[in-house]
Amino acid sequence: MENNERIRENNLENLEDSGIMPLENSSGNYYCLSIIGQIEGHYVLDSNQKATKYDHVIPLLVALEESEKVDGIIILINTMGGDVEAGLAIAEVIASLRKPTVSIVLGGGHSIGVPLAVSADKSFIVPSATMTIHPVRTTGLVLGVEQSFDYLNKMQDRIIKFIVDHSNVKEEHFREIISRTDVLVNDIGSILNGKEAKECGLIDEVGGVSDALDYLKSRKNSTEK
Repeated sequence: MENNERIRENNLENLEDSGIMPLENSSGNYYCLSIIGQIEGHYVLDSNQKATKYDHVIPLLVALEESEKVDGIIILINTMGGDVEAGLAIAEVIASLRKPTVSIVLGGGHSIGVPLAVSADKSFIVPSATMTIHPVRTTGLVLGVEQSFDYLNKMQDRIIKFIVDHSNVKEEHFREIISRTDVLVNDIGSILNGKEAKECGLIDEVGGVSDALDYLKSRKNSTEK
């Protein structure tokens, strides 16, 4: 009993510190990773903001990849976006894992949350969730010179290529919805709900947690046969 209580306390500490929780039963051992709030990059965000720290998440993903006890990873996404390079770095790590991965967009998978959502082996979105798709934006002082615009265009192309390579959306259609001027009030781009994200090929399926876990279990069963 004492050992079980210690394990439970450790799990709760992991959940509080890093948004991770082990899910263990007779069908396998899976880990639940939350990507919530704003993606924090090289600059520390205000302590009042919910944030996902890329310097915590990336080493954690590497550890899960190497763990012999982990059969798969379920990634819960509810993010407003954030640091572009940090978010893309996390997405690249997820996409490179050999362990089965599945993502679910809950609430919102906005901005840099889009490549994070499609980085898993299979992606789900709940019907009420939305995904905001818009061009790369920057804050602070930006020199209005050709080199600055060239850098932003190259960054945008990197993100689009990643999304197209890891989903079923066509590049021409994605560039179309990212450039719409009749949807967002103060920006260009689009907002897709769960059904729309599925229909355009951005997300694989409309579904929830049970669907995502069923996928991980099916992957585990197929490797054991």
